[in-house]
Amino acid sequence: MGRNQVKAGVVGIGFIGDAHIEALRRIGVDVVGVVGSSPERAREKAESAGLPPVYESVADLAADPEIGVVHIASPNHAHADQVRTVLDAGKHVICEKPLALSSEDTADLVSRAASSSLVNAVCFNIRHYPLNHQAMAMVAAGEIGRPMFITGSYHQDWLLKDTDWNWRLQPEEAGRLRAVADIGSHWLDLTRFISGMNVTEVIADLHTLIPVRRHPKGPVESFARVAPSGDLIEEAMSSDDAAGILLRYEGAARGAVTISQVSAGEKNSVRYEIAGSEASLSWYSQHPDQLIIGHRDRPNEVLYRDPGNSAPEASRNMAYPGGHVEGFPDTFRALFSQVYADVANGFPAAEPTYPTFADGHDAVLVTEAIAESHETQQWTAVQR
Repeated sequence: MGRNQVKAGVVGIGFIGDAHIEALRRIGVDVVGVVGSSPERAREKAESAGLPPVYESVADLAADPEIGVVHIASPNHAHADQVRTVLDAGKHVICEKPLALSSEDTADLVSRAASSSLVNAVCFNIRHYPLNHQAMAMVAAGEIGRPMFITGSYHQDWLLKDTDWNWRLQPEEAGRLRAVADIGSHWLDLTRFISGMNVTEVIADLHTLIPVRRHPKGPVESFARVAPSGDLIEEAMSSDDAAGILLRYEGAARGAVTISQVSAGEKNSVRYEIAGSEASLSWYSQHPDQLIIGHRDRPNEVLYRDPGNSAPEASRNMAYPGGHVEGFPDTFRALFSQVYADVANGFPAAEPTYPTFADGHDAVLVTEAIAESHETQQWTAVQR
């Protein structure tokens, strides 16, 4: 079955659910149904935004024989049970991160997916900026020598004001970590993917910099700009606005990362540098078509994204010629293109080119170690 014959459903129609729908339409996959937080709210948005028909529940969506793949883009606490429902219905599944709120649940989902032989993916889309696959290929080929020091950041500012609000600020929906789990997990997965090395130990300092927030009664969509009005509810905060984390990797490499959702002017900024024994690689998401290659004894280089001048691993993520910038929405297109190639085959490849449930499980193991380290203020091993 070709991918343009596969029909999909999407659970969650906020900012990220909309991104999934747009990317699927771009690659020729027909999205035939959606599920929202409530059928009423979903129908209202579906009408105004031109979305597909609304199903009453995830179970109803997954039971539809017309649908072959289900995308989970709902609040974090719902992921595990919704993924189980989809797998039990025999459907391929793509889940937003985190795969679940606990490693017990993620381990269970990895096992269930493996037993089912269904295609499974976690939406670590930042990997799929093409030059991040280029960096991975260069590290694997030994072009920078032995990776020694991995540093960087993931900073945003959309939760800077005490009136900024979203379900991600509620631990019962998002989990006990917020900035680290929401965006830090992307950086951790990205650098693990590029370096080929697992994080083995962490020491973390998490910061709740806005101790009390004020918010309206109803839900607020991610990144929405809502002018505070009427009676606002005051709520004490416990989740992390920002974090500093030291990392130990396999093979004696070391690292450090800062995470923030309260850094004014940083809309969605990902940076990394991988310092190797012979050269370094650095990349910044605000200039996604440039990979900097650093040298000690000769001038540095700037490698521009270009399908004709890149490793095959990078070229397969590109849809436009060099000089035509590919950005955030294109990462979903690239990721889903590779997932749906396996869907067309009916089963996962032996070595998928996209992040799977196993990658989602590893990310939760690392974030659990980060949470424990902050509580104990000690180096904490990742429990693999």
